[in-house]
Amino acid sequence: MAKKSVLTEELKKKFGFDTFKGNQEPVIRNVLDGKDTFVLMPTGGGKSLCYQLPAMLMEGTAIIISPLIALMKNQVDAIRAFSSEEGVALFLNSSLSKPQIEEVKESVLNGRTKMLFVAPESLNKDENVEFLKNIKISFYAVDEAHCISEWGHDFRPEYRRIRPIINRIGNAHVIALTATATPKVQYDIQKTLEMTNAAVFKSSFNRPNLYYEIRQKNVNDIDKEIIKFIKTQQGKSGIIYCLSRKKVTDLAESLNLNGISALPYHAGMDAAVRSENQDSFLMEKVNVICATIAFGMGIDKPDVRYVIHYDIPKSLEGYYQETGRAGRDGGEGQCIAFYSRKDLQKLEKFMQGKPISEQEIGKQLLNETAAYAESSICRRKLLLHYFGEEYTEDNCCNCDNCIHPKIMIEAKELSCSVLETIIAVGEKFKTEIIIDILTGKSNTETDAYNFEDLDMYGTVKDEEVELLNPVIRQAMISGFIAKEIENYGVLKVTKYGREFLKNPQPFMISKDVVFADDGEEAAPRVGSSAADPELFSILKDLRKKCSKKHGFPPFAIFQDPSLEAMSTTYPITIEELQNIPGVGEGRAKKFGQEFIDVISRYVEENDIIRPEDLRIKTVANKSKTKIEIIMAIDRRVALDDLAISKGLEFEELLDEVDSIVFSGTKINIDYFLHEVMDEERIDEVFQYFKNIAESDDIDAALEYLGEDDYTREEIRLVRIKFLSIGN
Repeated sequence: MAKKSVLTEELKKKFGFDTFKGNQEPVIRNVLDGKDTFVLMPTGGGKSLCYQLPAMLMEGTAIIISPLIALMKNQVDAIRAFSSEEGVALFLNSSLSKPQIEEVKESVLNGRTKMLFVAPESLNKDENVEFLKNIKISFYAVDEAHCISEWGHDFRPEYRRIRPIINRIGNAHVIALTATATPKVQYDIQKTLEMTNAAVFKSSFNRPNLYYEIRQKNVNDIDKEIIKFIKTQQGKSGIIYCLSRKKVTDLAESLNLNGISALPYHAGMDAAVRSENQDSFLMEKVNVICATIAFGMGIDKPDVRYVIHYDIPKSLEGYYQETGRAGRDGGEGQCIAFYSRKDLQKLEKFMQGKPISEQEIGKQLLNETAAYAESSICRRKLLLHYFGEEYTEDNCCNCDNCIHPKIMIEAKELSCSVLETIIAVGEKFKTEIIIDILTGKSNTETDAYNFEDLDMYGTVKDEEVELLNPVIRQAMISGFIAKEIENYGVLKVTKYGREFLKNPQPFMISKDVVFADDGEEAAPRVGSSAADPELFSILKDLRKKCSKKHGFPPFAIFQDPSLEAMSTTYPITIEELQNIPGVGEGRAKKFGQEFIDVISRYVEENDIIRPEDLRIKTVANKSKTKIEIIMAIDRRVALDDLAISKGLEFEELLDEVDSIVFSGTKINIDYFLHEVMDEERIDEVFQYFKNIAESDDIDAALEYLGEDDYTREEIRLVRIKFLSIGN
């Protein structure tokens, strides 16, 4: 094995670095000694060097198993940039032609290639297994090893077949590397790769330069909020993560409309365009990349100054890895995530149809994410605890919860009740069941186990219910409760928890942050405090006059949120008015002139400087999907068939149609209505909206018309007809 000075010299010679970073040197020495090695090192910690340098120094070829073709290419290109030796690093995957594959194999057989990057799918091919049996393998490196675990944020079933393939090819020691692994994921990785006795090297997950913040997500305001934030980050690079490809494309277009250079990136794009957009971001031709999680793995851009999550991720591992792409140079890194409970419901819905075990795992991961988002505890403390690391500081001074601390509440008695309940049920149940017992909530499990006979059943007062989740979370961080690794989520009371029960001490917690359940449908965040109350009152009076004049209820002219927005941004042209939420082109042209005349007079008489910075240009509501829906309705395509063709649930299609109608576009769905409803029933609902309704609220309509007589979908369909006539 090389001496320390020699190893450092090799580092300088081969990579140009004077010193090792963090745990790199002991990891490399362990690999050079021919021992199995597990490396847990956060993004930016230098994981790649842990296998690259040993591969160059050892006899034979290292097999690097990597999940993505783009990632392999980036890594090979980076190694070639450091090395003058031709073919020192190559990849073998489906992107290569047959002649190229033969060239790669020849280079490996001739001993020129020290690192061969392969995807697990390629490794599994019989011809590749037979080829690799004939070469000297120095070691196997499993990069992004969290892909092995179903509890990881990027599970890939092919990764679970790596060990059997290694056994077929020929044994050699293994180094497994990942940037994100909870104790549960680490356990899965080591067990699956048959390396439970491996030397484990864990680097701290703490990234003190990163600022963490969760914001309430409001679909009407979020684009505006993001645009305003980016405009304060002039010339800085940023990544915005979205869950859907459509949102990626729409948001990139919206940013460009508002003077922000941005490009989209997602797996559905042409590979060449995707690669070109990635390079444009890396070369700083654009400042912002809007992307799905397909972007970022292995991207080595050190000066990303902010990472924004448009949608809350499916797991904290994913969140941590994606935020970790900010500030890799140790400089500023702002990590802002938008959150609403409705997003969690959508993510749960996406899991339907998957195996029950996979759904259960997904739900547990979502629960962890929700707990992080809604907690008032230091976000850094929560993240590090999730990854099995203790953070002892009371205030990190670099997250929203620490900068704006919440009021603390004494919860000694409640914490004792929680611990006693966990013990009473034999430490065999998860958080949800413990809370159900304490609140006296009857369900299948509580009834089956006769938990109602327990002394603590239903003992928590109504005003204390919302404190139970924070108590359990704080008890975990304090070391009183632990989650079982084998059966993840089952709560155990630790020896410290039992000592606390014997001698209870003051136990302070803070209430969780309250987030709206319906963030996606919430009114614009320009409430009366932001709106001009005098103008708002004038516009409401004008709406009443228009209502009488046109024979429509006031809400069919403009809804209150639209009037509030007008009273905030003071639109004085038809174009400005149609960009107000809920107005659109149709309503602006039909009713708008009287409103902008009044607003113009008001602005002039009161010498008001209009807040132009609040007026964000928006992408036309008639996006590709909406145009296709409008055209299909014009062709009288049945709406249920249309939903299937678009891959939407029927309710989701109605959401799209609502959006079209509320933006002021007139559509005619009579052909479909008359197929699914009698004329008399259609007329009854229509007359309700025309003569009785005080708002367009569906729940109010259901209550008035009778839930036993009408379905929600029927009322929504008639509301579409009614509002279209008003457009």
